[in-house]
Amino acid sequence: MDPIANALSFDVEDYFHVSNFESIVSFDDWGKFESRVENNTRKILDVLDEAKVTATFFVLGWVAENFPKLVRQIADAKHEVGTHSYRHRLIYTLDPKEFRADLRRSIDLVEQSSGQKVLGHRAPSFSVTEQSLWAIDVMQEEGLQYDSSVFPIRHHRYGIPGAPRAPYEIRSGFWEFPMATAKLGKSNVPVAGGGYFRLYPYAVTRWGMQQMNADRLPAMVYLHPWEFDPEQPRLPASMQARFRHYNNLGKTAGRLRRLCQEFPFTTAQKVLAL
Repeated sequence: MDPIANALSFDVEDYFHVSNFESIVSFDDWGKFESRVENNTRKILDVLDEAKVTATFFVLGWVAENFPKLVRQIADAKHEVGTHSYRHRLIYTLDPKEFRADLRRSIDLVEQSSGQKVLGHRAPSFSVTEQSLWAIDVMQEEGLQYDSSVFPIRHHRYGIPGAPRAPYEIRSGFWEFPMATAKLGKSNVPVAGGGYFRLYPYAVTRWGMQQMNADRLPAMVYLHPWEFDPEQPRLPASMQARFRHYNNLGKTAGRLRRLCQEFPFTTAQKVLAL
């Protein structure tokens, strides 16, 4: 039996863009911070080149606008580019008109800088929830073919616990590729992404992905460029936010290298055969 191809993805944003810091960093102040997204994304590109793996990069429109050469470099390395919104606002805080304007702007910027047609979307902080499923219709109307934002777990900020764990057609002709989860009893356990990748022992990631692949389910792994940067500036956020954001940053690159050695990966577009 052929091995399952998993999807490897990166949400291309800077450390000061994350939702955990939105209460202390306003959009109007983004330009005042030292940007580190170029160097950190190039660290990722080096790891992927070494492993001979292609991945999907969901690029924030603000990043594409300010660092178009970086987005072109991602595309020139044969990776897929998608959109991660323009300014990293949670979808369920927007109305459909606001979301459409933000989405359209981000798609235009990412396509212009990459030279690729954008097919996929990743919502900031997985903010496609039961209360914002209307956003799927907007995505499809704007020419996208898949979303990768649903987390089939319970979480205070995101999640649709009853959603399928495998890619599924959420609308006719439009796919949802959910985040990787393992089954533990009757519950879904998040694995192989972001803080879960850094804070859990690596063995948990391996166990979760092995379980998914044994069930013939492709895993969607996600990381961020700032997770490869233990030297990034520290922001005065809450203790919980600092723990989630800064813990084990020095382990991310090594764990990613190990993951690429142990599991097959490609782009979301190729897994979905779009």
